[in-house]
Amino acid sequence: MRKSRMGLGVPAEEVAQAANIPLLELQQFEEESTIAEGVHWSEVCQLLELDQTKFKHILNGWHPSPVNHAGVHQISTDDGGMEVNAYLIWDEETNEAALFDTGWNPSPIQSLLEKHHLTLKHLFITHQHHDHVAAMVPLREAFPNMQCWAHGSGVPKNNQVNEGDSYHLGSLTIRARLTPGHAPDGVTYLVDGIRGEYPGLAIVGDALFAGSMGGAPNHFQLAKSKVREVILSLPENTLICPGHGPMTTVAQEQAFNPLF
Repeated sequence: MRKSRMGLGVPAEEVAQAANIPLLELQQFEEESTIAEGVHWSEVCQLLELDQTKFKHILNGWHPSPVNHAGVHQISTDDGGMEVNAYLIWDEETNEAALFDTGWNPSPIQSLLEKHHLTLKHLFITHQHHDHVAAMVPLREAFPNMQCWAHGSGVPKNNQVNEGDSYHLGSLTIRARLTPGHAPDGVTYLVDGIRGEYPGLAIVGDALFAGSMGGAPNHFQLAKSKVREVILSLPENTLICPGHGPMTTVAQEQAFNPLF
């Protein structure tokens, strides 16, 4: 709700009036998820362009169904205040691996690589916010032959990711789609060829979360349009791997994400 309010530029006072609650209660709700009694949710959803039915599912505690996919490993690290996800995939025949973002700490990544006897061939960055690249320096020192890929300013030409670029990891194919909004350099990586229940992966960074999306107060409509165009248009059984929080699927976000 707060992300939509800020993205649309709606003052908190206007939302509180629509909700029929004091401003303090609205602030508590946005910060602590403390639900006030008698809130006019339909008026709030209309004002903030939220799907009312989906929003009520969130209020009632909706959570994506647990995902257990052997083809992709979610690696979560915490700096003491914010948990961030990195993802590791590999080709089973060549044991070549690709890492998506680094998170805060390289240790669990290195342990996973050693456990499965993998060679880290690629590091793909979804966007250059600090929590997503914090462990890049020690990883580059530990794996000097690793190829690094990112989009945007400050990225050398030979490491630059562009719209539609394609990479191969054994039998796996990784395609880059630009998804600016939350960050100007946002990239979603689409992975094809992984065996299992979810043959397609979308590693989305902070473009989309389970039941939510990355904050984009300055480019809100751009962020939403890119999510619709690039991510929610994928097959329903595509697994979405976000930068924070649990994994989800295109089908679940189509059904339960109130921002879309």
